[in-house]
Amino acid sequence: MHTLAWWPTVVVLTVATITDLRYRKIPNWLVFPFMGLGLVVVCWTHGWHGLGQSLEGFGLGVLIYGILFIMGGMGMGDVKLVAAVGIWVGPMQLLTAMIITGLAGGLIALCMGVSGGYLKDSLIGGGRLILGLKKNGLRPHPELALDRPGAHKMPYAPAIAIGTLLSFFAH
Repeated sequence: MHTLAWWPTVVVLTVATITDLRYRKIPNWLVFPFMGLGLVVVCWTHGWHGLGQSLEGFGLGVLIYGILFIMGGMGMGDVKLVAAVGIWVGPMQLLTAMIITGLAGGLIALCMGVSGGYLKDSLIGGGRLILGLKKNGLRPHPELALDRPGAHKMPYAPAIAIGTLLSFFAH
């Protein structure tokens, strides 16, 4: 399954990265066909077991990145992209990809914070988000939500691409 997933994933992640960097959007016309094709390919090559693995990968992506979206720290395009990748690679490889993605995203955020002069604000905001979970639950923190005017936004598709592509070499 994973060798069949390599090239479609490379193409989709490349286009997603370009559009996210340029327009801060990951288009549905890219993600939804990738999801559908993934289900077809996986079912055709691995049958019901493959379908189960794809749905578990999809669910894991929606669960983890969906929580981040609800908290206001992730865009819905990122959620859909990770869920689509989960269809192609299944839950175990997606978990690896998400760990590497988090590391890559953290490094990118640090570099952007340093170069943009807002590293201190980002670190304070991250601390508020984590420490405020007990008080705010999963609701977006009003000072940290991405839809707030003046919020520092990071295109996350590059981190997703790095994490996903490196995960192919870990499995």
